[in-house]
Amino acid sequence: MVLYGYTPMINNERSDILSVRIEVWGDYACFSRPELKTERVSYDVMTPSAARGIVEAILWHPGLRWHIDKIYVRAPIRFTNIRRNEVKDVVSGRKLKTIMEKGSGEAYIATPESIQQRAAMVLKDVHYVIEAHFDMTEQASASDNPAKFQQMIKRRAEKGQCYHQPYLGTREFPARFGLCEGLPPCPDELKGERDLGWMLLDMDYSNDGGIRPMFFRANMKDGVIDIPPIGSEGVKS
Repeated sequence: MVLYGYTPMINNERSDILSVRIEVWGDYACFSRPELKTERVSYDVMTPSAARGIVEAILWHPGLRWHIDKIYVRAPIRFTNIRRNEVKDVVSGRKLKTIMEKGSGEAYIATPESIQQRAAMVLKDVHYVIEAHFDMTEQASASDNPAKFQQMIKRRAEKGQCYHQPYLGTREFPARFGLCEGLPPCPDELKGERDLGWMLLDMDYSNDGGIRPMFFRANMKDGVIDIPPIGSEGVKS
């Protein structure tokens, strides 16, 4: 089964696993709950899919596949309400196809006509550490190896290099990041165990009939969330 649009490993010779910790922080974050449609409401913490997006923004390569193992929450969970101007319309693929066939048309959204104001409950002053590992795919070339990719992700994280600006849930909230040399302490108010309920794990692109969301029961213990592997018993779709 192919997940995330990746290709699985071809054999056990490419099953080398190396991990990395990336420290991420920012002023605001919004990891939107899919069940709340009208107004945006964030999960209490970063979702694994958002964490994977940040890691891939730093280093993406067809020869490797990222897996999120743990998310360390290293700042108290604080919410705030904001209002933002958004557009309510999208340019459909059908309309674009028609414009291309005719050679004329308006392939844009007029902001004054489509603007609307929406409320959002977002997180503020967030701080996380993402622990992830990768394995090799069949698209890796003969010159690719795990040690090479591990050095690349560490070097790029240390220098603040990325293929595109990583963000904390939405592009309006850019993420600052760096290589985690030492794990920051857990805030006192996050110590103990907390049930965060069902949380979006990732999207399954393997089904030709459409994209399916996958969920897991998130449990945080002393500020640490263990992420179950895709396909494990605790993952529901």
